[in-house]
Amino acid sequence: MSSPHYQKPDSAAGRDRRPARVLVTGAGGFIGHHLVTRLRREGHWVRGVDLKYPEFAPTDADDFRLLDLRRWADCLEATAGVDEVYALAADMGGMGFISSHHAEILHNNVLINVHTVEAARRNGVSRYLYTSSACVYPEYRQTETAVVPLKEEDAYPAQPQDAYGWEKLVTERLCLHYREDYGLETRVVRFHNIFGPKGTWDGGREKAPAALSRKIAVAKLTGNPEIEIWGDGLQTRSFCYIDDCVEGIWRLMRSDFRDPLNLGQDRLVSIDELADIIARVAGVDVVKVHVPGPQGVRGRNSDNSLLREVLGWEPSVSLEEGLAETYRWIEAQVRESLETPSAGGRAEQPAYALA
Repeated sequence: MSSPHYQKPDSAAGRDRRPARVLVTGAGGFIGHHLVTRLRREGHWVRGVDLKYPEFAPTDADDFRLLDLRRWADCLEATAGVDEVYALAADMGGMGFISSHHAEILHNNVLINVHTVEAARRNGVSRYLYTSSACVYPEYRQTETAVVPLKEEDAYPAQPQDAYGWEKLVTERLCLHYREDYGLETRVVRFHNIFGPKGTWDGGREKAPAALSRKIAVAKLTGNPEIEIWGDGLQTRSFCYIDDCVEGIWRLMRSDFRDPLNLGQDRLVSIDELADIIARVAGVDVVKVHVPGPQGVRGRNSDNSLLREVLGWEPSVSLEEGLAETYRWIEAQVRESLETPSAGGRAEQPAYALA
């Protein structure tokens, strides 16, 4: 079924694919870096903004600026002279980080979100895409491992997970009202566990696929087969490869669909199963040691019915294919870090990072 709030605009201007001047915030982070490359390939002029440059490869942005989007003046500078904004900047990380930095995350992300959308409005931006998260969905719908896939309308009545989920949901509403009150064409995408190469793989902010890939690579390269997994390993998620994520962002921004939309795979696996797939990719046997640690909700999966309806598309890269690409890249990073112990490994991410 269509979203009850889906109203198609009178014009098809949203499908105009002419080159534009675009801004990607969080362009030094994982998804932002890949998105910049895609937008340049589509012929757009791209400005990237972040607190840091991409860590693992040079940016493809035409113009890259180190700016702090918590600051109003920096947001005005970032959004000046662009037609479209892809708002990916956020203070975020894996479950260990978002479950223990509530005030920091809420403070930083509210400032980023409120300042960026208002600066975009004042600078005459025509189209604005906000990257939300599956963390907006209520915890009471995610208490079982065999979870019912989450539909977009399931976000209400609201009970998001952690401060990160609350600030995402509030900003979704902010985008709605900026469209209604000011005519800014907004798009909202809800990510479900995006993974792939050239992303954070250690330091405390990495997501589960990267963390497990690192642990399994260490097990393989050191000969110690034990890897630690938080909780009992039965908690479930779905995972979406970065190439599908970027394709979905592109299609949504060019569409006429204005309501929040899931973007993720709909294949549910346990964390233990995820570890087993990575171990097979690595060609190594591991011993899973379950230890206490933050687990998030018990189960979460994406319902892609609306995604298929409004975009005529859905993610197609299998979990095995995506993990093979991701693991190979992370194993190379781990190998390098083990061969240069004097460097102490890669430095931990700063407390506030745009990703």
